[in-house]
Amino acid sequence: MNEILADIYSTILPSAPFVIAAYALVWVGLLVYVAIAIRGLKATERQIAVLEEAVFGQDGARG
Repeated sequence: MNEILADIYSTILPSAPFVIAAYALVWVGLLVYVAIAIRGLKATERQIAVLEEAVFGQDGARG
């Protein structure tokens, strides 16, 4: 192995677990955020359905 590459790898590789952990944390955070957003969206859709039923009645007549 080239001495320069060995020097670079010895500098980079010890920090690799931290980089991998950071990426994993970002992905987990993103997935949690999306799950919470979907949950809120479903709750909002239920509320809109209840509101539409209250406003337009059960027959669904609009306008």
